Amino acid sequence: MDRCVKYECMKIYEIYNTDENIGPAPASACSRPAKDLPASWISSCKSQGKRKRTGNRSEKVGGKTMKVSGKRIKGNKYGGPLPDYSK
Repeated sequence: MDRCVKYECMKIYEIYNTDENIGPAPASACSRPAKDLPASWISSCKSQGKRKRTGNRSEKVGGKTMKVSGKRIKGNKYGGPLPDYSK
């Protein structure tokens, strides 16, 4: 008897098959609404300077401390002034 009568079932490879969402976001994806993008692509678009940053965070940009919310500032990986805290 099938145990997936009430609920929609997925195979393990369907859950972990995220090859299309790995790596930096393509330039064309950054113009789409945030609800249509995976979280990693939204972060990548912000780091590339193609999407405005969110949050109430202050960072040193050009020697001055300033709020980065609402600004399109590139991350260090893409040649911008914001440091990379993931390391």
